[in-house]
Amino acid sequence: MAVLYLVSLVIFLYAASTFSRHLPQQISEEAGRYSTRRRLDMEQCRTGNPIDDCWRCDPEWDNNRKRLADCAVGFGKDAIGGRDGEVYVVTDSDNDDPLSPTPGTLRYAVTREEPLWIIFDHDMVITLREQLLINSHKTIDGRGHNIQIAHGPCITLRNVSNIIIHNIYIHDCLPSGYAMVWNPFPQYAISGGSDGDGISIFGSRDVWIDHCTLANCYDGLIDAIYGSTLITISNNYMLHHNEVMLMGHSDEFLDDKNMQVTIAFNFFGEGLVQRIPRCRHGYFHIVNNVYSGWEMYAIGGSANPTINSQGNVFIAPENNSSKEVTKRESSLDSEWKNWNWRSEGDMMYNGAFFTPSGEEAPESYIKASSMVAKPTILLTKTSQYAGTLRCQIGHGC
Repeated sequence: MAVLYLVSLVIFLYAASTFSRHLPQQISEEAGRYSTRRRLDMEQCRTGNPIDDCWRCDPEWDNNRKRLADCAVGFGKDAIGGRDGEVYVVTDSDNDDPLSPTPGTLRYAVTREEPLWIIFDHDMVITLREQLLINSHKTIDGRGHNIQIAHGPCITLRNVSNIIIHNIYIHDCLPSGYAMVWNPFPQYAISGGSDGDGISIFGSRDVWIDHCTLANCYDGLIDAIYGSTLITISNNYMLHHNEVMLMGHSDEFLDDKNMQVTIAFNFFGEGLVQRIPRCRHGYFHIVNNVYSGWEMYAIGGSANPTINSQGNVFIAPENNSSKEVTKRESSLDSEWKNWNWRSEGDMMYNGAFFTPSGEEAPESYIKASSMVAKPTILLTKTSQYAGTLRCQIGHGC
């Protein structure tokens, strides 16, 4: 068994070293060094990842896009996005009007009242003038093109439900000051600002973020606060960022006690520092992810969150003072030792270690259990397909 895992580790480290090919071409200096993603052979396309195996092998995926809505797992599995609406094609990447959205733009599509499945007709780099407030029952589906949201304010979900964000490269997001923007509900202009997150989730539920690449934003890559819940963050590639994911507004905000988030099949790549994620209150299922390193810590928390870590791979950095996966934002051992944090089936490499606390019994983690963890050996295959996919019409994605 030890030999098997040693072999799998060698394979895994190779996958980790080449994983950065998930960055879209011609977007940064690094991109030129990355190899092109290999195209899936139809006979070998199944990887053991239940999300991808649900839809990626279909060569007619472009005609069956809405099948994706039936493929989510975890706490966000009921997010249907715009499945029950029409398909809307974004044709214009340049004319972002925050107050009176222009037909053909992404902002126009996401602010409609009706459900929509939003796709794109060519490669785009969309630079928003103000934060993009998305209405309920929307899917943003970037498959088939290189779709980037970058160099301006990015995505905000505020008091909405049923959102799917898929196959978008979100990077270099910036904060915005108070400005007039069109609020999709109750459809009037409001004054608001944003912190510079890649995706900000406020008071929202039934949200699924899948196969996105996120990097180098001003604040967080994905933050979920103010009572948000029933969220799945899956198959994403995150890199080059300090405070990666914040789950929970503050220690004093008790409405986050009901938060449930699944973080699954993600690849946490180079240049990440901390908060992968940082949790307050709530219940968090962290399952089948690959952590290729961190500078400070990987999983942190305060205010008694329940953390269920299963089937992950943790590769510690070389710095001997940063080998611990976990960090409690409390100086009192008597307090955090009662928090339910467990590691089950995780693989620890290069000296990584997880400090458990609280109860060990499975019944203590029922509210933080959302799917069955896969064996870690499968991650040597599934992890290389995290992040944005190079989907070509007429072939498996």
